[in-house]
Parts: sequence; C-alpha cells; structure tokens
Amino acid sequence: MRLSYPSNVKVVKVPCTGRVDILLILHAFENGVDGVYLAGCLEGECHFLKGNLRAKKRVQYVKGLLEEVGIGGERVEMFNMSASQGQRFAQCAQEMTERVRSLGPSPVKGGSKK
Repeated sequence: MRLSYPSNVKVVKVPCTGRVDILLILHAFENGVDGVYLAGCLEGECHFLKGNLRAKKRVQYVKGLLEEVGIGGERVEMFNMSASQGQRFAQCAQEMTERVRSLGPSPVKGGSKK
C-alpha cells in the first residue's frame, strides 16, 4: 500500500526526532515555510531512549517563541507514532496541512530560499 499524503509535505529523515534542534525548526520558518511537524516514536518507545521526549520539549518551546513573535504556535506540532503506522503518518500530514491552510501563509516572508 502506498501512502497518500499532501504533495506539499516535505519529509526530512533524521535518525531520531531528538536530533532536531530548535534552530532547525526556526530556520525553516525563516525560509518561508508555513508549518512544521515532527513525527517521532511513541512515548516510552524511543529507539534512542529519550530523544522523542527532548523533541517534544523543543516543540513546546518553539510554540511559545512563535506565539511571542506573532507567527503563531499552532504552526508547529509533534506527533508520536510507530514505524508501522504509515496510515497515521498520512493522517497527521493531512491534519497539519489542513491546519496550516486554515491559518494562511506564514507572516515571515524573508530569508533566502535554498
């Protein structure tokens, strides 16, 4: 079965969501993305022990920063799922795409596109 998720979702694979730094998320917004979501292991089942918990804290921190600067914290989210839950991945991608679409374009329209 092939997964069907919105074509505007760009997948960036990392060994663990714990490797996703706050600056990486903020850099994405600086480059004009409208939303970011992380798909990590189920809580308590991280292959790297606590990477997904670190990522969750970082996402919460970024949500606060985005609220503070007027971009909106709802533009970033963390979803937990196992590697065998491909359908859940597709559902989360659809949910996040709909959320960001309802929010409209990001107010950040600067930075260099690479």
